[in-house]
Amino acid sequence: MQTYSRLVGIDVGNKRIGIAQTDLLKTIATPVGTFSHEEVITALRDIASNATIDAFVVGWPLTTQGEEGKATNRVNEFINRLKKQFPDIPIKKMDERYTSVEAKDLMMQSGVSKKKRREKERVDRIAAALILQRYMESNY
Repeated sequence: MQTYSRLVGIDVGNKRIGIAQTDLLKTIATPVGTFSHEEVITALRDIASNATIDAFVVGWPLTTQGEEGKATNRVNEFINRLKKQFPDIPIKKMDERYTSVEAKDLMMQSGVSKKKRREKERVDRIAAALILQRYMESNY
C-alpha cells in the first residue's frame, strides 16, 4: 500500500510564522495559517499527526545581494528548534527573496481588498505557500 506524505513550507517572521502544506500528491502548496512563535510547534505537530512530512521547507531570507544577514540568524535559531522537535524530518532552505511582495501582488490580482492585503498574517501564510511552491517546482 502506498503511503502519502506532505511537504510543509515555513515563512519565519519577527512576530509570526506562516505555514503552508502540499496536498498528499505534492502537486500544489496551500496556506495553512499564521502562528506565533509559541504556537507554531503545536501547529506543526497537528500537521504531522495527520500525514507523514517528507521535509520542512524553510524560507531562507537572503539580502537582495544574495547574502546572509540578521534575518538569517533568526531563521537559523528557528531551524535549530525545529530539529530538536522533529529530529527525523529533513529541513530544506529555500531562497525567499521577494515572496512577500509576490504574495501582495497575488492578493491584489485575486481581488482581495486593500485592507485585507495589509494584514501581515495573510501575507505570511501566502509567502509560505510561495516558498513551498518554488521548492516543488525546482525539486520535483
